[in-house]
Amino acid sequence: MSTFRILLTPGDGIGPEVIEEAVKVLGAVEKRFGHEFRYEEETIGGAAIDRYGVALRPETVAAARQSQAVLFGAVGGPKWDDPRAAVRPEDAILGLRKQLGLFANLRPVRVHPAMIDQSTLKSGVLGGTDMVVIRELTGGLYFGKPKRRWENASGRQAVDTLRYSEKEVARVMHVAFQLARGRRKKVTSVDKANVLRTGQMWREVAIEVGRQYPDIELEHILVDACAMYLIRRPASFDVIVTENMFGDILTDEAAMLAGSMGMMPSASLGRRRKDGTGIGLYEPIHGSAPDIVGQRKANPLATILSAAMMLRLSLGLEAEAAAIEAAVDAVIRDGYRTPDIEGPGARPADTAKMGSLVAERLGA
Repeated sequence: MSTFRILLTPGDGIGPEVIEEAVKVLGAVEKRFGHEFRYEEETIGGAAIDRYGVALRPETVAAARQSQAVLFGAVGGPKWDDPRAAVRPEDAILGLRKQLGLFANLRPVRVHPAMIDQSTLKSGVLGGTDMVVIRELTGGLYFGKPKRRWENASGRQAVDTLRYSEKEVARVMHVAFQLARGRRKKVTSVDKANVLRTGQMWREVAIEVGRQYPDIELEHILVDACAMYLIRRPASFDVIVTENMFGDILTDEAAMLAGSMGMMPSASLGRRRKDGTGIGLYEPIHGSAPDIVGQRKANPLATILSAAMMLRLSLGLEAEAAAIEAAVDAVIRDGYRTPDIEGPGARPADTAKMGSLVAERLGA
């Protein structure tokens, strides 16, 4: 029996609800494949602010470092939305990424054939869409200095700094090219090189790294054009790689191709070992959805699929990850839907039922 250590950080809102269903599915994996997942749980985000005065405690960081992976729920909500607050729930996710050295966020976007009509786009546009968007996590406007607000005679002022180093760009580019080798061998680098100095350097480094992967096609697209092409011709993309803020925006747009954010998993990764594994943070890309807390409406599939990515990328359990993904596909093919992906002829399922259905198919 193989034993693995996983840190659970359910967070706020629907976070605990969807994490519970992912753990249920992982329980089915344990039974089927003979593994043991040992969990530790930590309070983060708004719940941690209420309890400890901070969104992320040093004890939580230590627990994460002692684990092989972190399964993250969601943080935030109206209760903690004061823009002038000294601490914010989002400090938890930003802090964990920084402390764990996680620099590449992978967000797969695949349109399930049985859900092609759930998107607002025409099925003829969506057909064949299967991409991964890689977002750089440690640089750019979110972390650059100076970053501050002040007031003077002219009124309120604010500044954020967009900063990148060659090293930061190169390492995320290597992730993109290596991933593309196992897919359709195409990388799209997204920048704003026509206006931004950082964008010009980004493109230069992308070209230099690309020379080390002569078997991979490299194309460059400006971020505004990419936003348009995601809607106009999404199936043309294989691996997209871009900087922090652009990636934040584009991945939310791309989520709508799949019909709902409730279907979208993600993985935040750092340095890899020789076997390709390493600590990672896995989370659905949706938020805490405080308006549906406790109503059993939350879609747990993004979190369940994030758990599958965790098994593959941090624990090296490819067969187990593929089994979860196949179980999710089976449930979708059978017509089961939570409210966010409901359509004509759907078989309604609440949060717990959807998790149970996936777990049952794993045990079949």
